[in-house]
Amino acid sequence: MGVFDDLVGQERAAALLSRAASAAAEAVAGGRGAGMTHAWLFTGPPGSGRSAAAKAFAAALLCPDQGCGHCDLCHQVAIGSHPDLESVRPEGLSYSVKQTRELILRAAGAPTLGRWRIVLFEDADRATEAAANALLKAIEEPPPRTVWLLCTPSPDDLVITIRSRCRVVTLATPSTAAVAHVLATRDGVPPDLAEFAARAAQGHIGRARRLALDEEARRRREAVLSIPASLTGVGECVTAAERLVKTAEEEAASATAELNETETAELRKVYGEGSSGKGLNKGLVRGGAGALKELEDKQKSRATRIKRDSLDVALLDLVVFYRDVLAVQLGAYDIELANQDRRADLDRIARASTPEQTLRRVDAIMQCRERLAANVNPQIAVEAMTMALRSPS
Repeated sequence: MGVFDDLVGQERAAALLSRAASAAAEAVAGGRGAGMTHAWLFTGPPGSGRSAAAKAFAAALLCPDQGCGHCDLCHQVAIGSHPDLESVRPEGLSYSVKQTRELILRAAGAPTLGRWRIVLFEDADRATEAAANALLKAIEEPPPRTVWLLCTPSPDDLVITIRSRCRVVTLATPSTAAVAHVLATRDGVPPDLAEFAARAAQGHIGRARRLALDEEARRRREAVLSIPASLTGVGECVTAAERLVKTAEEEAASATAELNETETAELRKVYGEGSSGKGLNKGLVRGGAGALKELEDKQKSRATRIKRDSLDVALLDLVVFYRDVLAVQLGAYDIELANQDRRADLDRIARASTPEQTLRRVDAIMQCRERLAANVNPQIAVEAMTMALRSPS
């Protein structure tokens, strides 16, 4: 079973990448390697498997058998320990020019094992403008054996000067049946639960896996989808907004608390906390104050990103809910309802409103997403949204 066999519903992309891996092997052997290039851009909707496809391609480039899936090199790529693979995933709100320049320096080295030096940059759309300019220079004049693999939801998320120098690999949204099959066969999820999770996630593989394996994730989804029917007054709108924001904050705190503690303890140890000797501990810790402050800023940015991501998942669940309402209102029986498990709520809201009102509610949710991305106070942005969801105007 090769590395591309794990890509769910991406047969065309897998075929393209497999051909490119063969061309890359030809180039390593001294041939022309037509079809291989030094910069690739993986695009597709959230959950389509952009980073998985990029990692599979990295394994195919580094493996002598173009991604056999079972050799030591493929295993090293899978667990992130291959010396010639640099994986980057911005944890905070953005990726700075300082971080990008450090990354470019690391990428400029010759391959340790003689094939390729690969940089896999997830969420490359989070690079700041200055970082993008630095990245452009690296992609324009790369070392002969360096390959850049960039991942973004859309080509438009990167400046045109970068994407024009990349070969674009477009991933499709996997079908419900394909995702359910993966959950059932690879994760051992019961068929009924696998189908529910795949349908609810609408092709988002990671989200489907969380819904199938994590009862808490299913509970959070239920809480979000109960909101439309609960918005009967101003007080209920405010309460619903508070609950959404508080849940996102709790999730961010839970996801970062242990990691923050470990990072802080390790940094304090590096700067001498706990060392013996008169004046040693105090002096070294004071010398590391700047590093500790930088770490705290990084941790705050990471928590804010997780909070935003958590809120965004909830907002997208609401968008899909109202899309289902619209399908019921228009009698679009050929459209699969993601929220079939809440059919009674869908029917009730569909009868009590018009398609025009449903579309305005979807617009209100999308506007809330835009406001959150623009750093509007989450409580204010979400309250405005819940009020608009209640309003028939």
